[in-house]
Amino acid sequence: MIRVSELKLPLDGTKEQLKKKAARALGVAPKEIKELKIFRRSLDARKKDDIHYVYTADVLLEDESRIRVDGKKLAPAPDIAYRLPKGGDMPEKRPVVVGFGPAGMFAALLLAEMGLRPIVLERGGDVKSRRKAVEQFWETGKLDTENNVQFGEGGAGTFSDGKLTTRIKDLRCRKVLEEMAEAGAPEEILWDAKPHIGTDLLRGVVQNIREKIIALGGEVRFHAKVSGFAWENGKIRAVLLENEERLETEDAVLALGHSARDTFELLEREGFALEQKPFAVGVRIEHPQEMINRAQYGAAAENLPAADYRLTYTTKAGRGVYTFCMCPGGMVVAAASEKCRLAVNGMSLHARDGEPANSALLVQVFPEDFGSPAPLAGMYFQRDLEEKAFRAGGGGYAAPVQRVGAFLGTAGSGEGVRPTYRPGVAESRLDDIFPAFITDALREALPAMGRKLKGFDRPDALLTAVESRSSSPVRILRNENGESLRFGGIYPAGEGAGYAGGIVSAAVDGIAAAEQIAAKYGWKKAGK
Repeated sequence: MIRVSELKLPLDGTKEQLKKKAARALGVAPKEIKELKIFRRSLDARKKDDIHYVYTADVLLEDESRIRVDGKKLAPAPDIAYRLPKGGDMPEKRPVVVGFGPAGMFAALLLAEMGLRPIVLERGGDVKSRRKAVEQFWETGKLDTENNVQFGEGGAGTFSDGKLTTRIKDLRCRKVLEEMAEAGAPEEILWDAKPHIGTDLLRGVVQNIREKIIALGGEVRFHAKVSGFAWENGKIRAVLLENEERLETEDAVLALGHSARDTFELLEREGFALEQKPFAVGVRIEHPQEMINRAQYGAAAENLPAADYRLTYTTKAGRGVYTFCMCPGGMVVAAASEKCRLAVNGMSLHARDGEPANSALLVQVFPEDFGSPAPLAGMYFQRDLEEKAFRAGGGGYAAPVQRVGAFLGTAGSGEGVRPTYRPGVAESRLDDIFPAFITDALREALPAMGRKLKGFDRPDALLTAVESRSSSPVRILRNENGESLRFGGIYPAGEGAGYAGGIVSAAVDGIAAAEQIAAKYGWKKAGK
């Protein structure tokens, strides 16, 4: 097949038009194209009077030998199929996967596909029970500390926009997308430049992947919390559970989420090699989605899906401020997992058809800001902010909010966009929650971002605190074989371990951990 790039089509373009464009680029008649597969589609909105889609397509011709490929607009379509490792021994004991977010899920899936029959331990509940617990929390403020937005089947990403964008270039990414599409995600995730699933569809996807793991001989246990490990000569011999069960194993994937704080404390007590890791904290900012659409698309907004944005700014002091996890047509959600500590996140349904848009607006935080060299100091920094946010909201998990106008000291704040956060909000001052270096950075960044995206700093935009769980505050150190530096047979993986930053990159890291376990038993990576 030949990959044909830079095929431009109008917003209402059809696949037949795409076929004709591809034929013209190849210098052949459309009837000579036996098959056309869309590989990538992106929206070019740089010029408001010329918004169009740009496609990359893989084309199969009856005779490709006469086509001169230039390596740019025309190139051989690469083989991007993922192939399982082959030909190794079977371990005597079943591998254990701790955590069932993206890293744990895909580590378990790969192990199951190789016939290694993994046992998955997830401290939270399955999707159905988890959704019930989360809805109860949002309605009443009654928090289940083991079954919430952070803990349970699918990890924190299950209650998000389900974004599948990633900056990493890895063939395993395709494996992740294909498995999700097979499990019920929309087919366009395979070719959309900014793929997303939406929390409403993602719940079914993660459940279907779980069922596939079980069908392949794996086991998934919910409400199964790890309490420790048993070692022999520096190597794992068993995973210990809170119910006093002991699972004998010689291989365990440690796929913690970024909010598994009590488990981080357990790892520190056990003697794992941990180090501080920079992250970012801030607020959720809400605007009318219609304003974002108009700013991004102009008059074409009515014919396009809900617009997103990504903004960055570096302060005069050199600290980065940026938007993150932007949720078009979404809502701000209560994302706490600990008593008397308040955290927020963003979420969208697949349709992204809500009236407000929201995004994290974050400020970089570095180890020198933590106030201590201890490995978990960043985690305690997060906790301190969440405790202050809880108090500022008046308790009961009402979130502290402030209008941009009030925060910046500009006139005309008005009522503006109505808060979407549940169970409620309370007018507050961000200066009572954050240290000055964060509020100073936000005050400097907001007007600058408003010059990049018209209306971003409008006085009636709403700021909700505190967004503190953007990434893990700690890294579990590992060697070149993917094992923990101090303990053999333990494979830290994913976002909580400090090696990923989103659904796809975490899933990819989980696949890599499963490959490393397979390599230990002589399995070889399959060639193309």
